[in-house]
Amino acid sequence: MPNLLRRTVLCATVAATLVAAPLVSVSTALADPAGTGLVISEAYLKGGSANASYKEKFVEIANPTATPVSLAGWSLQYRAAGSTGNFSVSALEGTVPANGTFLVSMAGNGGANAVGAALPTADDTASLNPSGTTGTLALSSGTGALALPAGPVATGTPGVVDLLGYGGSNTYEGTVRTVTGGNSEPNGLTRNGTTDTDVNGADFSVTTTLTPTNAAGETGSSTPTDPEPTDPGTPTGPAEAVTIAQLQGNGTASPYVGKRVVTEGVVTAVYATGGLNGYTVQTAGTGGALDLATHTASDAVFVYSAATAGSVSVGDAVRLTGSVAEFNGLTELEVASIADVVRLPAAGVVQPVPATLTLPRTDAERESLESMLVAPQGDYTVADNYTTNQYGEITLAAGTERLVQPTEVARPGSPEAAAVAADNAAREVVLDDGASTNFLSAANQSIPVSWLTQGPVTVGAAATFTKPVVLDYRNGAWKFQPTAPITGATPAADLPASFSDVRTAAPEEVGGDLKLAGFNVLNYFPTTGDRLTGCTYYTDRDGDPVTVRGGCDARGAANADDLARQQVKIVKAINALGADVVSLEEIENSARFGKDRDAAVGTLVAALNAATGQDTWAYVPSPAVLPATEDVIRLALIYKKDRVAPVGESTILDDPAFANARQPVADAFRPVGGSADDDFLVIANHFKSKGSGSGENADQGDGQGASNADRVRQATALAAFSTTEQQKYGTDKVFMLGDFNAYSEEDPMVVLREAGYTDLGPAEDSSEYSYVFSGLSGSLDHVLASPAALATVTGVDIWNINSTESVGLEYSRYDYNVTDLYRDDVYRASDHDPILVGFDTTAVETPAPGDGGTTAPVPSPAPSAGAGAGQTTVTPGPAPIAATDRDGRLAFTGTELTGGLVAALLLLAAGTGLAVARRRRAARTD
Repeated sequence: MPNLLRRTVLCATVAATLVAAPLVSVSTALADPAGTGLVISEAYLKGGSANASYKEKFVEIANPTATPVSLAGWSLQYRAAGSTGNFSVSALEGTVPANGTFLVSMAGNGGANAVGAALPTADDTASLNPSGTTGTLALSSGTGALALPAGPVATGTPGVVDLLGYGGSNTYEGTVRTVTGGNSEPNGLTRNGTTDTDVNGADFSVTTTLTPTNAAGETGSSTPTDPEPTDPGTPTGPAEAVTIAQLQGNGTASPYVGKRVVTEGVVTAVYATGGLNGYTVQTAGTGGALDLATHTASDAVFVYSAATAGSVSVGDAVRLTGSVAEFNGLTELEVASIADVVRLPAAGVVQPVPATLTLPRTDAERESLESMLVAPQGDYTVADNYTTNQYGEITLAAGTERLVQPTEVARPGSPEAAAVAADNAAREVVLDDGASTNFLSAANQSIPVSWLTQGPVTVGAAATFTKPVVLDYRNGAWKFQPTAPITGATPAADLPASFSDVRTAAPEEVGGDLKLAGFNVLNYFPTTGDRLTGCTYYTDRDGDPVTVRGGCDARGAANADDLARQQVKIVKAINALGADVVSLEEIENSARFGKDRDAAVGTLVAALNAATGQDTWAYVPSPAVLPATEDVIRLALIYKKDRVAPVGESTILDDPAFANARQPVADAFRPVGGSADDDFLVIANHFKSKGSGSGENADQGDGQGASNADRVRQATALAAFSTTEQQKYGTDKVFMLGDFNAYSEEDPMVVLREAGYTDLGPAEDSSEYSYVFSGLSGSLDHVLASPAALATVTGVDIWNINSTESVGLEYSRYDYNVTDLYRDDVYRASDHDPILVGFDTTAVETPAPGDGGTTAPVPSPAPSAGAGAGQTTVTPGPAPIAATDRDGRLAFTGTELTGGLVAALLLLAAGTGLAVARRRRAARTD
């Protein structure tokens, strides 16, 4: 009743808004970065396919304005990816509410057998049938078929209000938006806010979190389900008696598909609730110690039968009659009714026992165990927990090591990288909960989430099996299923596995006179969404906003309460690091909200100091000269005032290479009481992400993701910037740190490594990583040291407090499930892990990077060169120490450089490098 009441009030409010406000019709066909016109905000075009979230396809139209917009005379149009003919047209009717959305549904794939959940009630239905992976959608202010040439659509094209070219489309705004996976991979495209820059590749991103929302505000959430198998029809004629092994056969599919059979077995697992709607049966007396060289056919099968699952129990001996089917790779026996189940006498029946073996490395070996009871042997390590809070599943790796990003340890496209990928596939298995429950859906949020309710499940933890499980294949993955569905209400003693506690309350000791760290603060925005207009939100199970989804420039907390939950985690984590200088990534650029650029970092520093009870921290103020354009997030440097002080004013690298990223910021520091010989230079970085790019920046399929060419250019510009800043600040001890959005063996890191810098994570702490993505661990975050700085390093630790923890612990997932996973501690303060470096102030003489005429090579083939709530005013740090040999410039533009590092090399060759004699030391490359 409370939910219905809220929905009624919301619908009434929307209706009142539509009656009270005048309707307008907008036909502007221009880029709209200010967010003042209708846009396509979300497109899910894979509806109805295998593993689909929804049975239907949909397009969501957003109105970021304060006035309802009529769609009378408008249309939604589509053209195939390679076509140059006219678009197909479907006229629209209805009104997009002020600051709201309008949902247009389309028929899904699969017809009557379409897979997925039902959409919320659509506002209109389109007759289009767009491809799920490649094509062009257009929102038009007319109903005539658009006739557009192939290529980028010019701003101001008549009739085009918004256009989305995706996949391999030949028609797009700016750059095409790439799509991940085929129709069976349940994802869609969502706009990053409601602004329209006329660049599809930048404006949209791929998402698995689909939120179709109609004009009444009713929404759905992505719910990949185990859909019911297609009925192949009832086979005619008598059922053929077969053993389960004969039914399964020796290949990937049963030789009896489509046939009616009768077989006998013992029930080993029952899934009468939770959505699997069936049970497993196994031939009596089978299992135990098996030799997979000779055991080539499984002795068990999954029985799909919602009609009979509630009538059987584990241990029952049964004779079953049904038809054989293959469902998404799983062999099933479909039993129609209780009349097809005959209970056999228990006397003399030898119960099957679990197969005792380590995880088979090949699909063929796993097929020979499909649906069988197993007792996993050997070591297992948690590799991923990203979907645990939603679907109750945990990715495991056989052995004691995590699954690793191939390009973390091997060059992209190399045989070594392929070997790592093959090893990952051979060691991966998913521990499920015996159900298809989506714990984040409205229907299931009152069910305590599996596994996490009983305790933390941390990547890197050892998994110990205490009960047998069933080896299962669903959603394209091999899984261990418990023998009955579990939830968070299941006693821990009844779970089939437990996990070791690998959490640490503090980073490892790294030694040194001083400590330096990098910390990603997860879109820390003291300017909360409720202080702006147009923001849309992700909401908790009560419908309360938690974090900004789009519609405005804010990216963080929805309101002051959410900000407080976020801030306390960040503050505790930074203070626990024990660092003297910290670089911050993903912090609000307050200038975008008409405030002092340093307002947000000042708010964080005030919170850090309040927690210590002293005036411990200060921030490095922004320089006088700033780039003409900046992102809404920025980089910042903070430091402990009783330990170090900045040397001179900071410098921001204003180079065209960083047009789509955050510009690096640099400053030198001197220990309190130290001399110029103790100075060290810190450069904070946040390179372009891997999520989008076209042309040379398109994902090349080598593991480096999109925009690798731009990241190479950014690395090249950074190396040159470092050389110039060393001249300016008078030190060759350089630490470059931050989120480089590149794993350790990818091209950008090679550029920096071969320019003379050492990546301290792989060199000094190779057993830990800073990020987990798709179950694979690697480091996107790095601290690189020049030879002089490397000589002072005493220790390195990647403190695994964020990437290894479930996303359900984040402030942004607060109250999504009846189990409150949030704690005001350091765990999951962000999604990236901080890196801590200890170093001494005593210098060891070494050559500067690039000394000896060595250039920074560009990988081959080389990419071509291209052009608040709770805010507190905080006084920045004390006046910086005056630097010597400074040229007075505050912003390095990079325009005086040609061809990356050429000018820097000329400077070195001319003898204008640092006037310090250094004893040569071979650069470390391990």
